[in-house]
Amino acid sequence: MIGRGKTVEVRELAQRNDASVVIFDDALSPAQARNLENELKLRVVDRAQLILDIFAQRARTLEGKLQVEIAQLSYLQPRLTRQWAHLSRQTGGSGAGGRIGTRGPGETQLEVDRRRVRERLTRLKHRLSEVERTRSIQRRRRVEVPYPTVALVGYTNSGKSTLMNVLTDAGVETADRPFSTLDPTIRRLKLPGNFQVMLADTVGFIHRLPHLLIEAFKATLEEVRTADLLLHVVDASSPLLEERMQVVDQVLEEIGAGATRRLIVLNKIDLLPDAPRGRYDYDYVTLSALRHRGLDELLEAIARALVPLREEVTITLPSARGDLVAMARRDGEVLSAEYQDGVVAMRARVSPAVAGRLRKAALAG
Repeated sequence: MIGRGKTVEVRELAQRNDASVVIFDDALSPAQARNLENELKLRVVDRAQLILDIFAQRARTLEGKLQVEIAQLSYLQPRLTRQWAHLSRQTGGSGAGGRIGTRGPGETQLEVDRRRVRERLTRLKHRLSEVERTRSIQRRRRVEVPYPTVALVGYTNSGKSTLMNVLTDAGVETADRPFSTLDPTIRRLKLPGNFQVMLADTVGFIHRLPHLLIEAFKATLEEVRTADLLLHVVDASSPLLEERMQVVDQVLEEIGAGATRRLIVLNKIDLLPDAPRGRYDYDYVTLSALRHRGLDELLEAIARALVPLREEVTITLPSARGDLVAMARRDGEVLSAEYQDGVVAMRARVSPAVAGRLRKAALAG
């Protein structure tokens, strides 16, 4: 990874600063990490391990903890090494000091460790699949309810959770640090025109996000893949704005959400002296979630972006079917309703599911 001279330089720098750990902002192979630790006489952590450690601290739900542990063990598996000479001897299960059933004949401690990691991974993946089944059932139920899903995506620490709380009173933890949100939160949000959607807060992305995490968090990221609209929340005050937007675009492509309709949300404009400038591939709005500025414009922009998901119907119903008129008002927007001679002539903009029910009950002619 680095040459011998640079290794000596890093060791001296670490000693001068009384460092306890050396972090490499890159991926290290197991051999590189081991050799560097031997040379530096300090714990060596690479980028992937650091991100995994942060995720482990942030996980709150059972699903989040399972996902992080699977990623950590997958990372650890190729890095298991014989760390003590006496453990490398091959011993049988009933040998001196051995416990029956804990070690097969001729198994080294390294092999035992690897087998235990494999078994633990198998158990964790089985438990996670059960949790994912429950989540997929909940997702199917949401699909049956005629509410589109809008997912908040963006680089970590761009203000997604703050925006989620401001819009829905979700009570999601917010902090000025990366990966405060690991577990998706979903709340109902009312838009102009009596248009209701489900708003989902999701894990933040980061440059060179370890593939292990993308694999482990596939179920969580399903909320992004199945969304009707993505709100790409951007920290407009960041000097790395364009680079971070590209990172998010790359991750969205990688998880299969690259073609999903999206709206750019330039957040934290209260930290800028002037309005943000730039050319963007999608429609955008500017706001400050923290200062509650620009929220009405955002809601209107979301409603406009989702217009293609609404159907305009013009039908005549028996006036006794007030329940259908009320359903149209709950689901969308009744543009006009005229009652005459025992019927109601109604024009409404509603979801496809409700439009179908209205047409089915409509009077012929």
